[in-house]
Amino acid sequence: MDRWTGRVALVTGVSKGLGAAIARALVKNGMVVVGCARHIENMQKTATDLQDEKGSLIPMKCDLTKTEEIESMFQKIKEQLGGVDVCVNNAGVDLFLDCKTGSLSDTKTMYELNVFAAITVSQLTIQSIQERNLNDGHIINMSSVCESTVHEDSSCHMYTPTKCALKAFTEGLRHELRKEKTKIRTTMISPGLVDTPQARADMDDNLFCPETCLQPDDVAAAVTFALSAPPCVNVRHICLHAIHDSF
Repeated sequence: MDRWTGRVALVTGVSKGLGAAIARALVKNGMVVVGCARHIENMQKTATDLQDEKGSLIPMKCDLTKTEEIESMFQKIKEQLGGVDVCVNNAGVDLFLDCKTGSLSDTKTMYELNVFAAITVSQLTIQSIQERNLNDGHIINMSSVCESTVHEDSSCHMYTPTKCALKAFTEGLRHELRKEKTKIRTTMISPGLVDTPQARADMDDNLFCPETCLQPDDVAAAVTFALSAPPCVNVRHICLHAIHDSF
């Protein structure tokens, strides 16, 4: 991770849970992390907690379902920090919709955050890297084990296609960057159940034990693993489960 010391990473959905864990891991490895979310109070506390670490966390408020707010955030980062070198598209939502009765409006909301926001952030990150004549960077998209299988539980059936779309985008982007001979890498990380405040609010408590669910720091370690690979190595996809996860 030494070569990323002092470089700028944008992590979305940092207010709590997985995003906060990823931000902490990158700050502890010396990166300047811009954390964005709709609410910044929790991020501000995390930034204070990390003030003695090698890097720093800069909270920014942004509604990722609004393209103009994403563009404004990138402009602020350009003015304050020069640009974005790494993005981690972590923000996402599962509204637990089935195929037969799932609301189209709610489905659109999932696509706006899970797919379109990630596309916009990825494109603007690449633009930021290339307009500074840099030849390296990293796009990391946080997906789910749902991207590779359709679970029998109908409540995730409308969420699953959003992760399939993100997978296709990430792979397409990898091919385009490879053909351009850039050293900008792409990684998709697909975890199983992660023990986060949101997951606990949505699911039964008996699902959350060390053998059947991941901890946020487990997934954050996958992010730093992908980043720390040698520049000539592209870690395309990481899929991780708790050891007794039945998904």
